[in-house]
Amino acid sequence: CDSSFSEKGKLKRHIVSVHEGKKPFKCTICDTSFTRKPNLKVHMESVHEEKKPQKCSICDYTTSQKGNLKQHIKSVHEGKKPFQCDTCGSTFAQNSRLKRHIDSVHEGKKPFKCSICDTSFVEKRNLKGHMESIHEGKKQHKCLICDYTTSQKGNLKKHIEAVHEGKKPFKCSTCDASFAGKQQWNGHMASVHEGKKPFQCNTC
Repeated sequence: CDSSFSEKGKLKRHIVSVHEGKKPFKCTICDTSFTRKPNLKVHMESVHEEKKPQKCSICDYTTSQKGNLKQHIKSVHEGKKPFQCDTCGSTFAQNSRLKRHIDSVHEGKKPFKCSICDTSFVEKRNLKGHMESIHEGKKQHKCLICDYTTSQKGNLKKHIEAVHEGKKPFKCSTCDASFAGKQQWNGHMASVHEGKKPFQCNTC
């Protein structure tokens, strides 16, 4: 591929993880695996032990890694998104997110397939959430205000912000519309400002 690195070790790690798919460091609690041991340690602390010592001074965002906090401030509060999609113009804070966007939106790649139904996902964590909520009926995260339940902590947070706090952080740069989620914002941009209407009636 066209990836380049400043160190030989990083190139080797890239080849092993991305092109050879080797991830020898496995989590003993869930089925997630990693290329490097430090990444497994961070996963254990942030996901299973919920240790997130890095706190944003502007909002309530917390993370286990200093780099993630720095990236959060740049993209969310400073609006820095230098990686732009050549096809639709969408911008991203990280090159990996741009690649994920191209793979899923423009190329339709969803490599993580459910073994029970025919649903497929862009990311492994989405498949895991699907398995837990749809097929296993696990919805351990409960809203304290209403009866909403979900299998993912992130979804609960989004629900509270959108439904109970009325937060709509995704603002349209063309009109004054604002949305709670990026998917709604994308839909608005495509249909209202770009005139895209991909769903056609087969009857008329």
